[in-house]
Amino acid sequence: MLLVDRITLREVRLPLKEPFRISSGVVTERRIFLLELHDAGGISTWSECVAGEQPNYTAETIDTAWYAIEKWIAPRVLGVRFDGPEGVHTELNRDLRGHPMAKAAVEMGCWGLAATAEGIPLSKRIGGTRDRVATGISLGIQANPDALVQRATAALAQGYRKIKVKIAPGSDIAFVRAVRDALGHDIHLMADANSAYRLSDADHLAQLDEFNLIMIEQPLGADDIRQHAELQRRLRTPICLDESITSVDRARDMIALGSGRIINIKPGRVGGYAASLAIHDVCQQSGIPVWCGGMLESGVGRAYNVALASLPYFTLPGDLSPSARYWERDLVAPEWTMDADGMVPVPRSRPGIGVTVDMDRVNALTARITTLAPAMQAVA
Repeated sequence: MLLVDRITLREVRLPLKEPFRISSGVVTERRIFLLELHDAGGISTWSECVAGEQPNYTAETIDTAWYAIEKWIAPRVLGVRFDGPEGVHTELNRDLRGHPMAKAAVEMGCWGLAATAEGIPLSKRIGGTRDRVATGISLGIQANPDALVQRATAALAQGYRKIKVKIAPGSDIAFVRAVRDALGHDIHLMADANSAYRLSDADHLAQLDEFNLIMIEQPLGADDIRQHAELQRRLRTPICLDESITSVDRARDMIALGSGRIINIKPGRVGGYAASLAIHDVCQQSGIPVWCGGMLESGVGRAYNVALASLPYFTLPGDLSPSARYWERDLVAPEWTMDADGMVPVPRSRPGIGVTVDMDRVNALTARITTLAPAMQAVA
């Protein structure tokens, strides 16, 4: 039985070690949205809303998510008895459209709370089987190919199992060619366009076929399925859909139309764990590989991604870089680490999410805070 009786919302400002650039913008400081959920028995856990500062990856932002949780989402959970976290997704989607990242923050927190209350690791609670998961690195757009090669070479030396390079028109073919030539043809290399191209760019994108990429991620529109199917017929390189997959039904559409051959499951993007598990199962039944992407999360959000990536059919390295990749100091202890083989440990010996929030660090960085109770009386 699950009964959430209090949720505290916090925004913290966490500077990145260096700017991170994709086709739609640059991030230098992460406004991180944390939730602390408490049950009626005094047990608590943390979760994270992965919405960004601007509506450039999805329509959601940290500010719209904050409002949606306060106004519509939290009231559907607070003080309500659930048999377990499995039922939260259905309740949050009953006559409430959109806001998947806001919903995911609450829904995933309920899974974390249930695992903590049951005294088992989150990864085990959702069916994970691995005690280590392979990780790759995501490299932002660089000023020139040589700069990208330097970053990719250093990442390979650190042990990363997959190198993902962000691309955009004018920063694509020559950049990917330079990295492939420098690293050799046996290294797992992929490109991520974040919807920077149109179908009319198909001949240009077909030049990427010569580089033996494991995939090109989301080349076309963020909400597109049909045109990706046409593009996939013109490319040898597998297309991986990210932004386009917002539900298990969208995953089924992709598979039916042949719009791609791989799916990146970001639990925040699809509305939480229940949807992620459903997509995982559909892809397993259809032979579509899946992997777990990242959204510049703190160590709290990383805990949920690592647990998800421990599921048996996550067959490709995820974007699960250790804390030191992005932050001088993370918000959790222990911080997330990666060994020399490019593997991140799954905390299988601790109940719940497997890390402890550093309250001194969080309090020092908190920009705003609100506590929600069943009567929905906000406490500043």
